[in-house]
Amino acid sequence: MGLVQAVVGSIGGTLADQWKDFYTVPGGLPATAALFAAVPQGTNAGRGSNTKGSSNIITNGSKIVVPEGYGLLLFQDGKITGFAAEPGGYEWRSDDINSQSIFTGGGLVDSLIKQSWERFKFGGQPGSQQAAFFVSLKELPDNRFGTQSEIYWDDGFLNTQVGAVTRGSYTLKIVDPILFVKNFVPATYLQAGQVFDFTDMDNAAASQLFNEVVGSLAPAFSLYTNDPGKGNRITKLQQDSVGFAKSLSDAVEQAYQWKSDRGLAIVKTAIVSIEYDANTRELLKNVQRADALSGARGNSNLQASVAAGIQSAGENGGAAGMMGIGMASGMMGGIGGLQQPVAPAAPAADDPVARLKKAKEMLDLGLITQADYDSLKAKALGL
Repeated sequence: MGLVQAVVGSIGGTLADQWKDFYTVPGGLPATAALFAAVPQGTNAGRGSNTKGSSNIITNGSKIVVPEGYGLLLFQDGKITGFAAEPGGYEWRSDDINSQSIFTGGGLVDSLIKQSWERFKFGGQPGSQQAAFFVSLKELPDNRFGTQSEIYWDDGFLNTQVGAVTRGSYTLKIVDPILFVKNFVPATYLQAGQVFDFTDMDNAAASQLFNEVVGSLAPAFSLYTNDPGKGNRITKLQQDSVGFAKSLSDAVEQAYQWKSDRGLAIVKTAIVSIEYDANTRELLKNVQRADALSGARGNSNLQASVAAGIQSAGENGGAAGMMGIGMASGMMGGIGGLQQPVAPAAPAADDPVARLKKAKEMLDLGLITQADYDSLKAKALGL
């Protein structure tokens, strides 16, 4: 009975596989889909259908349409046999006996009898596997990264180690589809109905890429902030998506060889947030303050600050305020360097001994009387 079923199955499957078909992109794909099988259309507005053909056989003469932004990979028995990167319509041609068709001049004997015999030997199944897969050549968005705790790197501008918690996303591109499929895509995704998506959390291969990106963030920040061509400013990171993407891609390549081994590259990044640690925030405040006090703008700001300090000290009438101004002016090179008028020194307090000495001299010269001298003496001594 099993033998009869195999014969029946081999003949029925062979007849169904004679039909030429039309292969295209499956519907409902997410924008982040990277690799998926081409599917036969099967019907055309209700006219004609082929639902009995084998899922792993493509009949000679079948059409495959490659949309813009995609490449086409051809497989024969698990091996890549062809690749098309240009959009357009292609016709399938294979020397494999299972692809022969009576509708494309294969002949009755070659197309039916030989195929039936070959399938009979494999229990009614084709003795070959053929497949066509689309691979995205576009930038694939929404690949996210983030750190749960601070990462640290040496910053050339601040001349010290800095740290931050960061998160964002990047676009990924398959730059070598053959390397990508041969060296990275698990075999489970090289089947009909499977979609390789970098953003799929159940995709273990995609999760590995996420971990490698997070592990490369600290070297990427170091590469970016220590590049003299970028000004060594970490504050530019969120404004330079392409520049930081290159640093991140270089760091990933150095550590994990994405491009050379897997055919992948990071194209752009979008840093959503950077939360610096306390020490780094204090350093950035000092840098901003130094920037504000540099050059002509800093001279103007300092002059205004000193003038306000002098005014406040005058209003309070305290020596402490003037002492503070003096210290500040000494630290900044003196108030005179800022072209501010120097306030006259406060007169020394009256000395009673000096006043009595002066009064005695006036008495000896006859300028005042004895009574005048006695009165001045009593006043100086507080009597």
